[in-house]
Amino acid sequence: MTVDASNLELPDKPGVYLFRRADDRVMYVGKATDLRSRVRSYFAERPDREMVPRLVEDSDKVDCIVTQSPSEALILERQLIRKHKPRYNSLLKDDKSYPFIALTDETHPRILYTRHPPKGARLWGPFPDAGAAKRVIQLLRRQFGIRDCPELLPQGCLAMHIGLCAAPCIEPAGYDDRIRAATSVLDGDAAVLIEALQGEMDASAEGLEYERAAHTRDMIASVQRTISQQVIHSRFYQDCDAVGFASEGDTGCLVILHAKDGIIQGQVDYPLIHRGDVA
Repeated sequence: MTVDASNLELPDKPGVYLFRRADDRVMYVGKATDLRSRVRSYFAERPDREMVPRLVEDSDKVDCIVTQSPSEALILERQLIRKHKPRYNSLLKDDKSYPFIALTDETHPRILYTRHPPKGARLWGPFPDAGAAKRVIQLLRRQFGIRDCPELLPQGCLAMHIGLCAAPCIEPAGYDDRIRAATSVLDGDAAVLIEALQGEMDASAEGLEYERAAHTRDMIASVQRTISQQVIHSRFYQDCDAVGFASEGDTGCLVILHAKDGIIQGQVDYPLIHRGDVA
């Protein structure tokens, strides 16, 4: 019962790798910027960790899931460790998680930075860059006046007086439009908002307000990082199986990628060999 290194054909792309037994039990989950290089390191004469020789001996195969970026690999690694609880993963078994941006399911929704989203909330994330997510929430509150207070205050609050809340508790008219605008930005349609911020940045620079210009520049970067589409946690495809096929010569492979609640759960590979009797 040992992984045969000579049979491993892995891409030089970012992603997650899983050491498995013959019965498909997951023994270890890891992430990599370069899957081919990282997995090959497990078969070096002098492995970098004491558990590696035992892991290789205790596994029969290595599967991989390619991601679009190392940050997506980081998120997927954590999700798969939680799901499979592999024997050789000593890290990431705690309950710490990446934060989400949430809009609550209320008459006048609140915007939240949270690791434990409330029931019924609409979610964006999870975000490895927690600081960027916080800055985007601050920006959306400043631009659209989205509330974050735990309860409605008929007399208003400090956030209302400093321009961070449209105060739907006092005047609800128009608040739904603000929510739609913020939702559009979080869904990735941030061109208008970014253009406005760039205008602010240019004006600050022309006025020699360089600190203010730098702050706006950082805010633009935060928006771009935070709203980038994350395939690992999809808001558009909640429960689905994605099927892919590739072939070369007489061989091919069918891959089924399974997602539940918008989160990739894993994949199944079916190698195919053309025998000459199949059209």
